[in-house]
Amino acid sequence: MPFTAAVADQRFVLEHVVRIDELAATDRFAAASPDVIDAVLDGVGQFASGEWAPLNREGDTVGAKWSPDGVHMPASFIKAYKDYVEGGWGTIGVPEDFGGQGLPFAIQTAVLDTLGSANMGFALCPTLTVGAIEALIHHGTPEQQAQYLPHLATGAWTGTMNLTEPQAGSDVGALRATAKPLGDGKWSIKGTKIYISFGDHDMADNIVHLVLARTPDAPAGTRGISLFLVPKFRLNADGTPGDFNDVRVVSIEHKMGLHASPTCVLSFGDHDDCVGELIGAEHGGMRAMFTMMNNARLNVGLQGVQIAEGATQQAVGYALERVQSARAGSPDKEPVRIVDHPDVRRMLLRMKAQTQAARALVYYAAGQVDRAGLGDGAAKNRLEVVTPLAKAHGTDIGNEVASLGIQVHGGMGYVEETGAAQYFRDARITPIYEGTNGIQAADLVGRKLSLDNGGAFAALVADMRAEAAHPDLVALIDTVDAIAHRLATADADDRLAASYPFLTMTSVAVCGWLMEREGRYATGDETFAVVKRAAVRFYLDQIVPEALGLKAAATASAEVLYAVPAEAFAA
Repeated sequence: MPFTAAVADQRFVLEHVVRIDELAATDRFAAASPDVIDAVLDGVGQFASGEWAPLNREGDTVGAKWSPDGVHMPASFIKAYKDYVEGGWGTIGVPEDFGGQGLPFAIQTAVLDTLGSANMGFALCPTLTVGAIEALIHHGTPEQQAQYLPHLATGAWTGTMNLTEPQAGSDVGALRATAKPLGDGKWSIKGTKIYISFGDHDMADNIVHLVLARTPDAPAGTRGISLFLVPKFRLNADGTPGDFNDVRVVSIEHKMGLHASPTCVLSFGDHDDCVGELIGAEHGGMRAMFTMMNNARLNVGLQGVQIAEGATQQAVGYALERVQSARAGSPDKEPVRIVDHPDVRRMLLRMKAQTQAARALVYYAAGQVDRAGLGDGAAKNRLEVVTPLAKAHGTDIGNEVASLGIQVHGGMGYVEETGAAQYFRDARITPIYEGTNGIQAADLVGRKLSLDNGGAFAALVADMRAEAAHPDLVALIDTVDAIAHRLATADADDRLAASYPFLTMTSVAVCGWLMEREGRYATGDETFAVVKRAAVRFYLDQIVPEALGLKAAATASAEVLYAVPAEAFAA
C-alpha cells in the first residue's frame, strides 16, 4: 500500500490538542490561518508521498557511501533534496526575519512528521538543521544570523550537532576537542567527533557544524565547554562557500538501520587549518547546545511517531491483502484476509491507538514551544515537564509499533523484501540518541518533579484531573500524583530505580488525557471519526490499565538491584 500522509489526524490534533486557533489569534502567528495550514499539510503530503516515500527502500538497501573525498548519497536523494529546498519546506517554522515563513513550530512539527513517516532516514537531515537554526536564533550574533540563517532556513545549507567523542558519550564534560584563539575573533578548532548524523553528504552547498570544544585554561567538566560554528567551507566576502575548512569525514558507521543517514566520524583540524566562530559566551556552550538539544529531543520523539505511522500503514496494507485461514467460529470455511482475524485486528488497533497517542503527546509539546516563545511562563514550565515524556515515550511507542508491524506480517515480516523489518531497524536507535530514554527518566524525577518547587508537575496533574472522565484514567492520574510525591522525598537510588516505570505511567496518563479529549470531538459517521473513537476507546480501556500495572515497579526500592555484586551478573 503506497504511503499516504496522515493529514486528517494531523489536522485534528492541531485543532483539538495544540489548539492552533489560539496561536493564530496572536500577531506573531497570524499567518497560521486554516487555509494556510491545509495548504501546508496537503502540499507536504503530496510531496512526501510522491518523492520521498519511493526512496525509503533505496535508502535502506543502497544508502550513504563513504569515499576519501566525502560521503555520497544516491543520485535520487540529491534530486529529492533539491526539490525539498525549492519547495520551501524547510522554511515553515523559521522567523520571517531570517528568511522563513514564521509559522508555528507545531506546523513545522507536522511537516517533519509527514516527511519522516515517508522516509525517516532522509528526514533526519532537515531535522538536525532545525536544531542548528534554533541555536543560532537564540545565541548567534547578528552577523552569524545574517550569514547563515537564510541558507539554513531553506535547507540549501544543512546543520549538524557535534557533542560526542570516543571517550565522551553521555558524559559530555569529558570531551577533549580544543579551540585556540587566532587573534581576529576566530578560533582554531581541533578534535574528533563521533556519531554525527549527516555530518557529511553531497546534497547541499555547505554544512554548518555546531561543535562543543574547550578553550585554553577552561574549567573542568561542563562548565568549561564553549560552542563554535564551524562550516565545512569558509565563507567568501560575498557570503558564498569558499575554501575547504579542514573538516574531514574519517568514516561512516555500519549501522543496524538508518542506512540513508550517514553517521560520521569527523576530524577537525588535521592540518591545523580548521577555523570556527564562538556562538554565545565563552564557557556558555552547554546553555547554547541545550537550546538545540531540547529541540532535537522533541524531534526524536516525533521520529517515534514517524516510524509508528509508516509501520502501521505497511501492516494495514499487508493485512488487507494477505489471505490466510478461515475465521474461527465461522460456518464459512473459506480463507479470509488476515485483517478479519481477531488477533490481527487487536494488533492493528493497538498500532493505530499508540501512534495517535504518541502524535498527540509530541504535538502537544510542540504547542508548548510556541506558547513559551510568546512569553507564556506556564507553557515554558509545561514544556520542561513534557519534553522527556515526548522523547522517551514517543520512541518507545515507535519501537513497539514497528515490532507489531513485523508480527502482523508473520514470517514475511522477518524477510527483508517486505520492508517491514526496516521500520524496526530504523526505530531502534531512537531510544538511544539525543539522551537515552533512561536519561530522560532521570531528568523527569531529578529535575522536572522539583521544577517551580513541584508546581510545574502539580499543574499538569491538575489540568489532567480537570478533564479526565474514564475511571481508569482518573485512577492512573491519581496514582502518578501519589508516586510523584513519594519520589520527591526518596533517596537518589530509589528515585532513579523507579524513574523509567514512572515516566511510562506519566506519559500514558498524558496521552490518555489528550486522547480522551480527542474522543469528545470525534463525532459523525465518516471513517476518520469511527476509527478515532475506536482508537480512543482501545487506549482508555486497555492501554491505560496496563500502565497502572507499573505501580509496583515505580514504588519498589532499589535495594534488590544491588542485592548481588556487579560481577555476579556474569555468573
